[in-house]
Amino acid sequence: MPATLASVHIESIREAADKLKNVALRTPIQHNQRLSDKFDCDIYLKREDLQIVRSYKIRGAYNKISSLSQEELAKGIVCASAGNHAQGVAYACKTLNVKGRIYMPIVTPKQKIDQTKFFGQDCIEVELVGDTYDDSYEAAQGYSRDRGATFVHPFDDLQTIAGQATVGLEIVEDGPKDIDYIIVAIGGGGLASGVLSTLAHLSPNTKLIGVEPAGAPAMLESINQGELVTLKEVDTFVDGAAVRKVGSNTFEICKEGLHKVITVPENHICQTILDLYNRDAIVAEPAGAMAITALDYLKEELKNKKVVCLVGGGNNDIVRMAEIKERALLFNQVKHYFIVRFPQRPGALREFVAQILGPNDDITHFEFSKKSNREKAPAIVGVELASPEDLQPLIDRMKKGNFFGEYINDKPDLFQYLI
Repeated sequence: MPATLASVHIESIREAADKLKNVALRTPIQHNQRLSDKFDCDIYLKREDLQIVRSYKIRGAYNKISSLSQEELAKGIVCASAGNHAQGVAYACKTLNVKGRIYMPIVTPKQKIDQTKFFGQDCIEVELVGDTYDDSYEAAQGYSRDRGATFVHPFDDLQTIAGQATVGLEIVEDGPKDIDYIIVAIGGGGLASGVLSTLAHLSPNTKLIGVEPAGAPAMLESINQGELVTLKEVDTFVDGAAVRKVGSNTFEICKEGLHKVITVPENHICQTILDLYNRDAIVAEPAGAMAITALDYLKEELKNKKVVCLVGGGNNDIVRMAEIKERALLFNQVKHYFIVRFPQRPGALREFVAQILGPNDDITHFEFSKKSNREKAPAIVGVELASPEDLQPLIDRMKKGNFFGEYINDKPDLFQYLI
């Protein structure tokens, strides 16, 4: 991407880097041998999960707030965030002794809410509003209009973008020479826009690939349609990247500079989180694992190339791990749910366990409702298999034994109540 008007100037990026020297960490870029061997290329991880607020968001938030006038600071600041931007703003408020009000969706993981309060302490107030970032955004805008507080946008602001661009600056300065690809997650597009701006000035031959969750492809849809698109619905599981609409500034930069945008399934992201934890001792949140998840969908293009994946954040609430494991099992096609119809006679359950289930099949969920006036009573049964190939033989045995009622995994209206 050549340096054009649709980018942040390199001087603004260097000024941001100077401001951040004693505030944000210069996070490491680590070669990962496991991933390099798996994908037959040279893979490095930019570890923003090790950042002081465990995500890159401190960079943009601090750069924006520190650029405000004393008069603006005196009126306070306000922001909306699903978590990581909130923590960055909170930390900046405490560091600069500025009063801030932070609006977060009600569904924000408790860990992120608690960390936001910890970093901001007595300088901030947290307000939980709505189910999505967009709901919190509207509330924050209203507060800004009513109180005169400066709204600190999480992505669609040139000062915020310049701060995020310092991630790209560090990759270029500290990483391997002649990087072929950098892969980053896209929510509103601030990080991608910042890294693109750095590459435009310092490494124009490096290609940037953006990754969105399959349930919130706002940038991909906007680029495909050639205009800003507001998604009617979003899957909020990847809370750090689930937005209905990307920024106007970020859209202009990304549509011109991105090599491509791809989407990855939420359940696959969950498997990546588990792999990073179990194999690399890295705690990544869903948005932080997206760039690495994308590798599976870019194998041929990345072969024999130098690739940097951004691990954008590590704010993962431990209480989410049960759901993350469940989704990973579903992705690997070894967790399956059925409506099983049990004959109302003694020994039916024993027969199902002994004769229908395979030797390596394990019941992980069982809800039974006995109706005395019905010949067969339905049960919702979850079964974990040793291998995806065990599914069809299990279904065949269930049908032969007259137990099979319905397969639920491919029926979203029913399935949504189980995970």
